[in-house]
Order: sequence, then structure tokens, then C-alpha cells
Amino acid sequence: MVQTREQLASTASERYLLAYMITVLVVVTLLVIIFFVVFQKRKNKLLLEKIKQQQAFEEEIAQAQTEIQEQTLKNIGWELHDNVGQLLSFANMQLSILKMQVAEDVKEKFKDTSEALKNSLSEVRALSKTLNNEVVLNIGFEKSITNELDRLKRMKFTSAELKTVGEKIDFTNKKHEIIIFRILQEFMSNSVKYSEASNLSVTIEYKKESIKIIATDDGKGFDLNEVEKGAGLINMKSRASLIHAEFDLLSKPNEGVQLVLNYPIT
Repeated sequence: MVQTREQLASTASERYLLAYMITVLVVVTLLVIIFFVVFQKRKNKLLLEKIKQQQAFEEEIAQAQTEIQEQTLKNIGWELHDNVGQLLSFANMQLSILKMQVAEDVKEKFKDTSEALKNSLSEVRALSKTLNNEVVLNIGFEKSITNELDRLKRMKFTSAELKTVGEKIDFTNKKHEIIIFRILQEFMSNSVKYSEASNLSVTIEYKKESIKIIATDDGKGFDLNEVEKGAGLINMKSRASLIHAEFDLLSKPNEGVQLVLNYPIT
């Protein structure tokens, strides 16, 4: 009888010990899990902060580069308008004076040169306006694009047209307006240099939450997988990223090039 009681007591103690050990094991396991979760969250938070800091740093670098480029373009615009423009005006004036001093049969020979000087002066003044961001902001986004298309049409293209769809929405951030104009200007410049296109078009589609811009040329195009990513393409992408706009360039050999830019308004 005594032995049975001792056995029962021993069994109860073992149960209590086992329950205690299980409880301790569960508690330790829970603590380990909690520690792991907290550690993982802390780690993820630090990684996220690091990524955000890196993104902020890259945006600051891109912003600084953009501002430097804008100042450079503005200075070039001033030089073209003030110095080169004045030189061309002076040359044209001197040619006119010289023209009055020659015989009538010689005057006709001055016609082409005089016309070329006038056209050059007009082109220099038009180009200087598109390079100065203050002028672009003053005359407006659509008008600036139209002026650039008109200038390129005189230079090379059979047609260069702007089309707008929807009710016009003004940019709340004027810097973004300039950046988008520079992206389009880079695209147009590439079309002039490489595309061998005859026609160029830009469509601005005003939507409720975004502005969609499509620029297209009908040139020789290229294979996106084979083309070397030059400074022009890199500039367009980095500028689009800076204003959180979706950027896509579409092209195939003999099918022209299309730029699609989706700029979020909100």
C-alpha cells in the first residue's frame, strides 16, 4: 500500500516535471520566435531605410545633374541669342550695305547668301528660346512643343505636328513641365540625327489622374536589344524616373520609334 502511494507520488512528480519542462520549452520557443520576428522586422526596417536613403541620394544626384544641365542650356541659349545672333545680324547688315554698292547684275548673286543668313538668324533665335527654361515656362508647355516641331519641320521633316486629347491640365510642378519638355526635345533630337524619318508627331492626352504623351517618328527604327544605350536614352530615362513618370521606348527595324510617357498628376 505504501509502495503504491510512493509510485503514485513519483508518477505525479514526473508529470509535473514533464509539464514544467514542456512549459519551459514552449516559453523558450515562443521567445525565440518573438526574438526572430522582432529581429527580422528590425532588419527589414533597416534595409528599407537604406533603400530609401539610396533612392533619395540618387534622386538628389539626378536633380543636381538636371539643374546643372538646365543652367548649361540656359547659358548656351543666351550665347546663341546675344552673341551668335548679333554676329549674324551684323553679317547680314554688312552684306546689305555691300549689296547696295555693287552693280545690278551682281546683286542677284547676293540673294542666296542673304537668304541663308536670315534663315540662320531665325533658327538661332528659335533654338535659343527652347534652350532657356524661363522662356519655355513663359510661353507654355504646348506652345514650346509646337515651336520646336515647327523649327524641326523647317529643318528636316515633311510634317511635324502636335495633337492634344482631352481637357488641358496645367502642371502643378513647373520643374516637371521643363523635365518632360527636355525628354521630348531629346527624342526629337535623336529623330533628327538618326531616324531618317519624314514625319514626326507628338500627342498629349490629358486624363483624370495622368498626362500621357506619345512621340512618334516614321524613320528606320532599331532593335532595342541591340542598340547601344547612349547618353540620350539614359538622360530620358533618368529624367522620367526623377518625376516618377512611366517611360517606355518602342521600336523595331523599319517601323520607326515611339516614346510613351505617363506622368501622374496626383
